[in-house]
Amino acid sequence: MVDFQQIKQRFGIIGNSPLLNREIEKTILIAPTDLTVLIIGESGVGKEVFPQIIHLNNSRKHGQYIAVNCGAIPEGTIDSELFGHEKGSFTGALMERKGYFEVADKGTIFLDEVGELPLATQARLLRVLEYGEFIKVGSSKVQKTNVRIVAATNIDLLKAIRNGKFREDLYYRLNTVPVNIPPLRDRKEDILLLFRKFTSDFAEKYMMPPIHLTEEAKAVLVKYRWPGNIRELKNITERMSIIEQEREISADVLKTYLVNPELDNLPALMNSDFDQRTFNNEREILYQILFDMRKDINDLKNLVPELSKLNPQVQKEMAHPVYQHPVTDEHVPYADEYTEEEIKEPEPEIFPTATLSLNEVEKEMIRQALERNKGKRRNAALDLKISERTLYRKIKEYGLE
Repeated sequence: MVDFQQIKQRFGIIGNSPLLNREIEKTILIAPTDLTVLIIGESGVGKEVFPQIIHLNNSRKHGQYIAVNCGAIPEGTIDSELFGHEKGSFTGALMERKGYFEVADKGTIFLDEVGELPLATQARLLRVLEYGEFIKVGSSKVQKTNVRIVAATNIDLLKAIRNGKFREDLYYRLNTVPVNIPPLRDRKEDILLLFRKFTSDFAEKYMMPPIHLTEEAKAVLVKYRWPGNIRELKNITERMSIIEQEREISADVLKTYLVNPELDNLPALMNSDFDQRTFNNEREILYQILFDMRKDINDLKNLVPELSKLNPQVQKEMAHPVYQHPVTDEHVPYADEYTEEEIKEPEPEIFPTATLSLNEVEKEMIRQALERNKGKRRNAALDLKISERTLYRKIKEYGLE
């Protein structure tokens, strides 16, 4: 029997949350088998550790272990990356290439962000799971492979199925054994343990005394929602360790490093349908903006009937404004001195309106997102609610490298 605490120590797992311990125990129990595992959890919870536990506690531990980030591979090349290709099968295929499923034969493949796979690739993956076979791009020869697949996702696959983004048969084939990694906000008893571990690590790394929190700051730390989970906690701890001169961190100082700590529980911010959507098509962003603009215009139109309640004289003045000549030293003729042509109201000036195409708006939104996130494409993709693969393609298309 594998020692539970030894596993946690070996893989650097910090915490004693019952929710976390239960998933670790489940992982240890299924590791010696060849069952397909689906790891479910939010971004930043540490999903990448669990496939390693599975691989190293299985008879395949002497074989290859390959981790693939499905969201980071462009849609046009992902089939080649996973299954390989023949020479000349497409432009740039100068030689035959082995894919990950061929290289990892008798080993383990970890498919991170499996929900980002294109539907065509999902069909190929299903064939591997059901029959243990695949076909290289540009080939007609069926090849066999004996790999264990561990997949992970941070999106709701059932919702993706309803939206036609994920195959239902693949979901049930991957979800033989689900491992649900709890978010940090559900592991409140572990937050201070993780913080102390990170402060110790960064004190040693940067050769400086470790930071520590006041009691009020500890309460803020535990109460905070941690949308970025362990990754966010680690990054914030590192920044404070480097930037703050005072080694004791107060609640007010800590709040400057958190993202809207007072607002993180507002339903309008945390439960909005728009915020929770994952846009797989970049055009959806623009369409959503246009829909929102149309809603605002409709709201303004609904205010027009309120004008009927105004004083009749005010309505008349609003409908027919009086044009007055400026007061000068020169003679200003009386009304009866004007000719009929001079009394006519002036024609309104027409100014050219600058318009932007959808592509220009899209390019500008991507550029601003990259600037906001200091060039970090993963964060920019999250900001825009699109997949990393789509963002990489659009960056190349618009020359934003």
